[in-house]
Amino acid sequence: MTAASPPAATHPGRTEFLRARGTLASIRTENIISFWYPGALDRANGGYRLNHDGEGAWRGDAEKFLVTQARTLWFFSRLAGTEYGGGRYLEAARHGYEFLRDRMWDPRCGGFYWATDPSGRRATKPDKHLYGQAFGIYALTEYARASREAEALSLTAQLVRLLEAHAYDRRFGGYREFLLRDWRPAPATLCGYLGVGPALKLANTHLHLMEAMTSYHRLTGDGTMRDRLVELILINASAVVRKEVGASTQYHQRDWAPVSGRPAPLVSYGHDLKSVWLLAEAASAAGLSGGLLLDLARALFASALRYGFDAKRRAFCEAGPLGAPADRRDKVWWVQAEALLSALYLYGVTSEAAYFTWFSRILAWIVNSQVDWKHGEWHARVGESGKPSGDKADAWKCPYHNGRAMIQCLELLPAIAGRSEASGP
Repeated sequence: MTAASPPAATHPGRTEFLRARGTLASIRTENIISFWYPGALDRANGGYRLNHDGEGAWRGDAEKFLVTQARTLWFFSRLAGTEYGGGRYLEAARHGYEFLRDRMWDPRCGGFYWATDPSGRRATKPDKHLYGQAFGIYALTEYARASREAEALSLTAQLVRLLEAHAYDRRFGGYREFLLRDWRPAPATLCGYLGVGPALKLANTHLHLMEAMTSYHRLTGDGTMRDRLVELILINASAVVRKEVGASTQYHQRDWAPVSGRPAPLVSYGHDLKSVWLLAEAASAAGLSGGLLLDLARALFASALRYGFDAKRRAFCEAGPLGAPADRRDKVWWVQAEALLSALYLYGVTSEAAYFTWFSRILAWIVNSQVDWKHGEWHARVGESGKPSGDKADAWKCPYHNGRAMIQCLELLPAIAGRSEASGP
């Protein structure tokens, strides 16, 4: 028996759906929301407090990073728009929006700084990286949708135009990722905020750009950005995918040739699993049939299972070399969150019982090992020994991945259950 062939895969009944829904709701409310609200709100400086140790204790003021400030703004905005949302979450979103608008936006050159001091009055990392700008677009769009504030949408459109004018690669497609504060190209010798030079293009960055443009185009219907969205779909569905393995590599030259030396061809299982449902969302926003990408979604999930699934722990490892078993074997919080959502998505579109089996197994791991029921939130990492480590909140960790997985799984389940009951045994 292999990890990709779960035993006794049977279609769930009403009891299984209700049990899963109850578990997801409990994690959402008692573990995630209770940790972040209202504790994440920085009432003294604005924005969000994101500097908590492994037991959830705040360690004091720290730099504020665009990526997690924007992701947390997205979370509260998305939460405000759900049936269990409410005015307090919209207020929490507005709190974060005002910090991004007033402190992290570059008033001279436009766009967002990568990082500021705790007060937001001084940029500590002022250059422009498109990974961060993508989350600015994603967060502002969701806030504009929840608040219906024209100013937020106007700021989003301004940022989109800056990317179009300064970062879009008209020769090879996609975007130049790392630029100086004034949007000039960065010197080749300068290392970017994601640890590589400005000449490379990362699958990671372009996946998040697709995520952001999906949300922006869905809200605005901007025709130019539909063209960019279709291009980003092609990049994430083809240019970065190594077809012989059914997995994406992370590092590419400007013309999309994969980097074969250092950094090595790395497969991030969480990003591939995230692509399963993000590509479907992007296709829907662009007016394309999701069926065009279903074979790819199956292949990405199957490859992650083959090389990255720990059959003993019943959870996904972090990463590994192309076409070989995982060598980064920690169970990272966001990888499990994306795996959960992708498995449920695939069950919803295929009605194949095996995908619900994977969904159930991953959810069991999350409940029993990744969630910290004592201190709140999820453990950042769980090692091979089963010992958790890492922070609850830092420059990269916030309620975006796991909070979104709970919200979207809870929205998917009723429709899937309804179809299941209608079709009968």
